[in-house]
Amino acid sequence: MSTALPPQRPEESAGRAQLALGVAAARNLATTTKSVPQMQGISSRWLLRTLPWVEVKGGAYRVNRRLVYEVGDGRVTFVQDGAAVRVVPAELGELPLLRGFADDEVLRALAGRFEQREHAAGEVLAERGRPVDHVHLIVRGKVEKLMPAKYGEDARRGVVADGGFLGAQAVGREPGTWEFTARALTACTVLSLPRAAYEEVAGRSAGLREHVRLREAERARPRNRRGEAEIALASGHTGEPVIPGTFVDYELAPREYELSVAQTVLRVHTRVADLYNEPMDQIEQQLRLTIEALRERQESELVNNPEFGLLHNADHSQRISTHSGPPTPDDMDELLSMRRGTKAFFAHPKAIAAFGRECNKRGLAFDTADVAGHPVPAWRGVPILPCGKIPVSQEGTSSILAMRLGEKEEGVVGLRQTGIPDEYEPGLNVRFMGINDQAIMSYLVSTYYSAAVLVPDALGVLENVEVFGTPS
Repeated sequence: MSTALPPQRPEESAGRAQLALGVAAARNLATTTKSVPQMQGISSRWLLRTLPWVEVKGGAYRVNRRLVYEVGDGRVTFVQDGAAVRVVPAELGELPLLRGFADDEVLRALAGRFEQREHAAGEVLAERGRPVDHVHLIVRGKVEKLMPAKYGEDARRGVVADGGFLGAQAVGREPGTWEFTARALTACTVLSLPRAAYEEVAGRSAGLREHVRLREAERARPRNRRGEAEIALASGHTGEPVIPGTFVDYELAPREYELSVAQTVLRVHTRVADLYNEPMDQIEQQLRLTIEALRERQESELVNNPEFGLLHNADHSQRISTHSGPPTPDDMDELLSMRRGTKAFFAHPKAIAAFGRECNKRGLAFDTADVAGHPVPAWRGVPILPCGKIPVSQEGTSSILAMRLGEKEEGVVGLRQTGIPDEYEPGLNVRFMGINDQAIMSYLVSTYYSAAVLVPDALGVLENVEVFGTPS
């Protein structure tokens, strides 16, 4: 029969002599295994890994295209003063017939005649078959275009959202009639210019009238459905008809992309580099983390830079808005159908999660694609790659990019120059700058990069993507 020992009182345990070496003292003689410095800000950087990189000699890349008659981003910008909204006068140049018109006084006069209106969801802004008597600029909200389908029912033919416009032909000499019915999908704030107000300004400006006449003549030139100068061809003929002659016209002022740069100066004290290099090289670890930060900035610039960033360089014709708010399979299918050979979608992880919720509601599942040995979600076989650099607004909206890739495919390409002096990684160099009077060594770390969209339909954007789930 075992006898339980009586519990020891704290004072008895504390007063007992130590029988073995303590852990704290033993650690003084032990070797500590260390990790390299960790960094939370490192992301997967799928965009940098997926873009085909083109070698750029001389620091600039020129994109030669066939002559395209229409240019501009097709978006109008507004300024807000409390509840009142005004259009920026120069932004009226986004209207096709006013593009290139440079008389600031006349543009200010036109901008001052726009009337701010609020439209409730379901309200009709324009009716098919009626004369085009207003230019409507969409400040906030979504407007759907409706046209009769085969059996007479209304079918949606597009959605116009923030910064878009309707009825641009109202500033022409013969505006014609509305080809569709425009109806508010959501509550909308709209700036409207009556045809009569435009005629009042145009009646006092011979320069405006002449500019519109020339623009209408230019728009009447033969062009294909992409807006490029037409190439005259003959086909299906017999006998000996006269074969049309033709040539391929080029843009006279093609766009050039200059390589951008991200730089920083890394500083390391010589005492640290001399005395504290075991077991890890201090300069090497400092440099590794600095390069990671530069690569993160590089990817962010490729998405958001106002000059060459992909979000800012998508053509207006390749921008669509979600039909209902969150990204649905219908939205992704429409985005996919806008170009040949889409190779990848890029979306913020929250947008991917929102798309997953919409698929779950319909009982659908993601495909899976293998990208560089990694299984990733896909839609219609096209991988959906996460890119946390795509911004999410305070209102909870984001964008999804779809792109064709590669120079041979007339797609989207990354630009860089390799073989630069003191190159450490492709397109990135580390140059020793010397030691100052405080015994601090300095290294200039630089990376050079840009991105180019070779033809407009290589890049598409699904906009106004709501990423936050709604309560069920």
